[in-house]
Amino acid sequence: MLNTSNNNTRKMIVIHGGHFSSLDGFYEEISKVLMKDTDWKVGTLDGFNDILYGGFGVFENKEEIEIIWKESQKSKEDLGLKATREFYENKIKQGKPFNTELIQQKLNELNEVKGQTLFDILIEIIDSHKNIVLKLD
Repeated sequence: MLNTSNNNTRKMIVIHGGHFSSLDGFYEEISKVLMKDTDWKVGTLDGFNDILYGGFGVFENKEEIEIIWKESQKSKEDLGLKATREFYENKIKQGKPFNTELIQQKLNELNEVKGQTLFDILIEIIDSHKNIVLKLD
């Protein structure tokens, strides 16, 4: 669940949905706001999850932060069914090292409107970090 409480001791980080319209664009934006002054760039969902632990980039390990996702409705559409379908189809085409059976299952769930979109997955990743409050604007 999204935690919308506000605590003034939290470091505030802003993601601008207007700055991107694809998953790669999201990675660029998140690298810019969370990893500035480092050489490392986010390029995968696992990498995004990893940087949310902190300790490198703009916040420390377990530091309380608040992420404000501006224009989140635009991002929800940009990273919705179409983008997610393409994401899974590209992984299936690539084959190894990806688990194509699992990816096909996720694609089937998506097509049955039961699966998560990329936007849903990103929200779930953020929500899994208890030190982070997410506010969708």
